[in-house]
Amino acid sequence: MVSVFGRTHGGLKRSPLPCTVHYRPRTPTAPDTAMGNSLFEVLMRIPAVAAALLSSGLLLVHPLSAQEHVHTPGMTHPAPTAPLPTQGGQGAFAAIAEIVAMLQADATTDWSKVNLERLRLHLVDMDLVTLRSRVVATPVTGGAQFLVRGTGETIAAIKRMTGAHVTMVMNSGGPRVVRTVLPDGVRLVVTAADPADTAAVARIRGLGFIGLMATGDHHAAHHMALARGGAMADHGH
Repeated sequence: MVSVFGRTHGGLKRSPLPCTVHYRPRTPTAPDTAMGNSLFEVLMRIPAVAAALLSSGLLLVHPLSAQEHVHTPGMTHPAPTAPLPTQGGQGAFAAIAEIVAMLQADATTDWSKVNLERLRLHLVDMDLVTLRSRVVATPVTGGAQFLVRGTGETIAAIKRMTGAHVTMVMNSGGPRVVRTVLPDGVRLVVTAADPADTAAVARIRGLGFIGLMATGDHHAAHHMALARGGAMADHGH
């Protein structure tokens, strides 16, 4: 005997009137057995069907988010809503781009003399001397000595850059510089005009070789003169 349950809004409740139910297991027939086997076979084949669809491309998958940033031909960018950076690229590229804009804005530019390749080669020299040279600094009376050496194309860059810059420093009233060419670079002996001026001596030693090369406001004018094709003494380009 089993109990019969009735359904209410609150869930299940036991029927107040028990009754007797006689249950007789049903013997599966041939059609029932065949249907069960067919359903089992279908379920077993689902993984294989999905794999086939993926390999054939019929089942599409959403692309990776990183692929959404790929640039395609003809692609345009929306108008900027914030100020753009002032540097239009890597340092040398940005320096050239700035001068190109100035030359184009100047109605007196003589394009028959403009030589931006000359400026580019000078910027290559600056990169080699700044990043590829080896410098050994030694204090001397009144200043410091700098042995600047390199390998390969850096050697020639060191000689060109120091040759042009020493002339600039001397002409601008800077410290005294004695330059000696070596097989793999140069030796620079830099001393204060007054060796007893301790502040000037400390400044020379503090600046070091690269600080000495960066001293002065002539670099921008020098680059513009190179781009315009002007004659530059002591310059290899």
